[in-house]
Parts: sequence; C-alpha cells; structure tokens
Amino acid sequence: MQRIYGLIGLTLKHSWSKQYFTGKFSGGNINAVYNLYELQQIDEIIKLVEAEKRLCGLNVTIPYKQSVIPFLSAVSPEAAAIGAVNAIAIDRSSDEIRMTGYNTDAPAFAEELIGFAGKPSGTALILGTGGAAKAVDYVLEKQGWSRQFVSRKPAGPGTISYTDLDADILKKTRLIVNATPLGMYPAIDTAPPLPWELIGSAHFLFDLVYNPEVTRFMKEGERRGARVINGLGMLKRQADLAWEIWHTKNTLSG
Repeated sequence: MQRIYGLIGLTLKHSWSKQYFTGKFSGGNINAVYNLYELQQIDEIIKLVEAEKRLCGLNVTIPYKQSVIPFLSAVSPEAAAIGAVNAIAIDRSSDEIRMTGYNTDAPAFAEELIGFAGKPSGTALILGTGGAAKAVDYVLEKQGWSRQFVSRKPAGPGTISYTDLDADILKKTRLIVNATPLGMYPAIDTAPPLPWELIGSAHFLFDLVYNPEVTRFMKEGERRGARVINGLGMLKRQADLAWEIWHTKNTLSG
C-alpha cells in the first residue's frame, strides 16, 4: 500500500521538501508520495488527517510549529521543552488516530552549528521569536551560548528590538541566527534590519532560510567580512530525522 507524507504550512511556494522526499522515495524504491498542504487555519489538520487515509507523517512549517501542539495526541519530551513541533508521526493502528509531535529542527541545527561556528564563545543573537527561533534557543542554551532574542515587535522580558542593537552589543556578539522568514522566496530582497555597519569579520551569520541558497542576509554579511551559511544543510538533516521518526513511529492499518 502506498503511503502518503507531506508538509503543512500557510504558504509553501518556497518549499524544497517535496523535491527532496520525491527523490528519496524514487532512489530508495519506496512506495510513497509527498504532498504539500497549504492550510489557512491550523485546525484544518484534523480534516486533512481524517480525509487522507494513507497519510502517515507530516512536516510542519511557518506559522504552525507552535499552534499545532494542541491538536496532537502527544509530543516528545524535546518538542515539549522547546514548545514547537516540526514533524508529526500518525498512528492509525487502532480506531483512534494518534498524532505525535517531534522537533527535528533542534538536533539538525546543533549538528550544522558545530561544523560552522565551532565551540560556543560569546553571545548569540536570535532574530525572531517563532517556532524555529525556539529550537535555536534550546540548542544554544544546551551548548552554553549566551543568547538574546531580537524582534521587530518585542514582547516581554528577554527580547529586544532591532533599534536596540548598538556597538556594545554587536562587539560582544559572535553568532547571529536569522530565524525569521525574511529573505525567503519570493521576497528575496528582504533581510532583517540589522545595523550592518557594525557587522564584521568577527561575526558568524547563520540563515535558516534555504531558498534562495544565497540570501540578502548572507550577502550583506559577506560584504562586510562575516562568515555565512544558509539553512539547506540543516533542512536536509531535519528531513532525514523526520523520515527516521516516520519509519519507526507511525503505523498504517490495513
């Protein structure tokens, strides 16, 4: 029986996941397909899972990594600690459909980061406060970085605005992670409003965006001597981790 997997999000024009998994299934002679499901509201996930009888697993992207949690039967301890889910295993072995959420962003980011920036040293700025930013913060805390969230609309303690970024902060900063969708296709001319004149060769810029492969965030950093990396390697790692979860955790009856 052919299994179905897919990605849910609000807008999926930028997504590379279908291409990746289609190639994976074809190359591995796996009887499965991968679909893109644009949901206008997250509660549409219930109708989707009920309608697609062979749906065994989902990836989750912007803006549903946090809001999907109340619709799940359970979440892994790591996903619960992060407060965000980006992979769901669907168990149909009984009369009740069970959806379990996992977070593969965190381990994928952790592996990519070590190869890019090495051992933690100094402060990291996390641009954004969504689900991806929460996974980044979880990893940075475990690795021993000092962290600071930056948002266009800061809310609550622990988050500052872009206008708060000054020479003192940037001098202490070693790593800047763009965990926002700014710069993602089709809005490729956008970038977080950093004080770019304060960016230099001491900085590592990690952009979670992977489409385009060279973002404006990366170009601005490179122009000033910073070391840069995109999110493509991280995406491949998290996709493989999601497949491992689906392959071992989901069950299709019949």
